[in-house]
Amino acid sequence: MTDLREEAIRRLREKRGFRQHLVVYGVINSLLVVIWAVTWTGYFWPVWPIAGWGVGLALHGWFVFGDTATTEKEIRREMERLGDSTTVTDP
Repeated sequence: MTDLREEAIRRLREKRGFRQHLVVYGVINSLLVVIWAVTWTGYFWPVWPIAGWGVGLALHGWFVFGDTATTEKEIRREMERLGDSTTVTDP
């Protein structure tokens, strides 16, 4: 039961970390857009940090929300692929 609790705590921390990352991304990039608007240099240069950081944010989100737990079936399939089929038993 403690393993499940530790896993739940880890997942909650990962989700909180992603939300914090998202807020920082929004605040900083909004500030860059405001700086661009105030200086009015014409060329919308904030697109580069927005896009670059956005890729990192998307990957962070994918690792947090797209990562699924490994199932017993996947473990058995990988063991069979590696040639260790002698220890694999079908349920």
